[in-house]
Amino acid sequence: MTTGENLLQALREFEATVAAVNEEPKPDLMAHFTRLDELTAQLPGDTDGELLHYLHKKSYEKARLFLEGRHAEIQKGGCLR
Repeated sequence: MTTGENLLQALREFEATVAAVNEEPKPDLMAHFTRLDELTAQLPGDTDGELLHYLHKKSYEKARLFLEGRHAEIQKGGCLR
């Protein structure tokens, strides 16, 4: 798998874990944050700046939508990017 494919899979796993955050035992979100940061660091230098922006700002839903090619569904945030 490519780094982008691994990143998309990790984003989906993170979202599934977040959905279970009120269950016991509490899920370990830090492991997901660490994995997402590692994958972000592995992206090539020519990675789209918009995707990098989403990842660096921890806008993981937007990053997932971007990677899925669902650009029209991405809500613009307060930073006006």
